[in-house]
Amino acid sequence: MTTDLDHLRTDLLASIDAAAGLDALEAIRVHALGKAGAVTGLLKTLGTMSPEQRQVEGPRIHALREAVSEALAARKSMLEQAALDARLASERIDMTLPADRLAPGSVHPVSQVMDELAEIFADLGFAVATGPEIEDDWHNFTALNIPETHPARAMHDTFYCEQPGDDDGQSPPSDDTRGASPAGAKQGGSGRRRFLLRTHTSPVQIRTMMSQTPPIRIIAPGRVYRSDSDATHTPMFHQIEGLVIDRGITLGHLKWTLETFLKAFFERDDIVLRLRPSYFPFTEPSAEVDVGYTLVNGKRVIGGSGDAADGGWMEVLGSGMVHPKVIAACGLDPDEWQGFAFGTGVDRLAMLKYAMDDLRAFFDGDLRWLKHYGFSAFDVPTLSGGVGA
Repeated sequence: MTTDLDHLRTDLLASIDAAAGLDALEAIRVHALGKAGAVTGLLKTLGTMSPEQRQVEGPRIHALREAVSEALAARKSMLEQAALDARLASERIDMTLPADRLAPGSVHPVSQVMDELAEIFADLGFAVATGPEIEDDWHNFTALNIPETHPARAMHDTFYCEQPGDDDGQSPPSDDTRGASPAGAKQGGSGRRRFLLRTHTSPVQIRTMMSQTPPIRIIAPGRVYRSDSDATHTPMFHQIEGLVIDRGITLGHLKWTLETFLKAFFERDDIVLRLRPSYFPFTEPSAEVDVGYTLVNGKRVIGGSGDAADGGWMEVLGSGMVHPKVIAACGLDPDEWQGFAFGTGVDRLAMLKYAMDDLRAFFDGDLRWLKHYGFSAFDVPTLSGGVGA
């Protein structure tokens, strides 16, 4: 039997080495180790042998099984690696082929103008301040000297938020540390505090004056909301306001600041301003700021005097000296601290500078419009390179 085992071992190992593929190798495994396999049959004969014979033949048969199993495993690993290598060679990606070109994105004009404004005012020593877009009517109206009967408080001009129940004694989100308590923000005599989508970024000025010690120089850019919609108005738009609080501030400081800002923004030295007396509840005196323009090929171009034969005046800003009542509402002494404030629409500035006609297109998400008016992400506004580069 020893000779038979040696012959069987030699034949099986030779067949395993000669197997050309995994299917052929599996057939050899079944032939040798399957239920009716040659090695399996030898293992079954151990039960019919005498103890002495089993003691001699048993180790040899088990050694044959182990040798065949190890040879099968080694050959299988080799064949699998060869199959993988062949697949990698046949399915290899040609890295020399050009990749599909992805359409580049662009920076929205509003975002670009926001960055331009921040760059200009940073050079003038202003910091950027932010605040919540959901405000209470104390910060949005009352602290700004806007009376209860002012039309801006009406439902058809302001988006009020629904809130169940009466005032629960909880204050709205606030960084205020001094001055009148927002808990006094009520509508009429109902005892309810009203919350709304802010109609301007002026509440940021209030929060800043109540949380910081003067001198203060800030700009407050952000989204604001009003119930209005046409070619030049949208229910949501972007606004930037500026505030300076210090000792000895005059209207002359305001005019110089606005003139310097507009010259840098429109990148023209021939900017001419006209301040017209106006009325805002939160400033006294108040002024609308007009900028001169000239007509070039039938289009208005910012620059030059509006009194010229081919020119005119265009309103771009609202401004004024901060009302003493507003300063006092924030816990400051108006006899010691004075200041000026101004505000304008960021979307409007973008329309004027980059010749856009319809404000509603800003928010349509039309890729064709964005491709035409958008900016490259590498066009970072700098004063040295031109804020509109």
